[in-house]
Amino acid sequence: MTQVAAQQCGLNYWYNQICLEAKLDLIPDAVQYFEEQLKAAKAEISVKGNLEQASARLPGLFEYRYSQLQEIESIVEYLNIRLRKIRKERLEYYTTKYNKQLTVREAEKYVEGDDEYVDFSYLLNYFALVRNQFTGLIKSLDIKNWQISNITKLRAAGIEDASI
Repeated sequence: MTQVAAQQCGLNYWYNQICLEAKLDLIPDAVQYFEEQLKAAKAEISVKGNLEQASARLPGLFEYRYSQLQEIESIVEYLNIRLRKIRKERLEYYTTKYNKQLTVREAEKYVEGDDEYVDFSYLLNYFALVRNQFTGLIKSLDIKNWQISNITKLRAAGIEDASI
């Protein structure tokens, strides 16, 4: 799906598709979409131009990007739940249906090397990376707020020649 199509579907589009519709094959598309959003957000972080306009835009930017982070967090949590389910199923298989008797600890080691478990762990890690990058973006927007606040205080104190 293209970025434009996803934006037209509104917020939580990827959560609805991946989690509610259980379309895990859309994860690479979702990651690509959020990576494109990150690139676009890099321009929003800089403090430049008119201070009043930057200050007025900041709450909306923060809300939009924070909403995206929450959607990503929800998808990561869903993937964690699925991973725990896979782990339980594979552990049950190795403790009850495997062709030799294993202790629980031995079965856990088999699960950690199981292809299905490892592949899903990679998928989860792939999406968690995007979450971590969005967390950094949110922190950057918070720092931008702090910078604008300090510049405003300087101007209120009479230091008008400060430039951005």
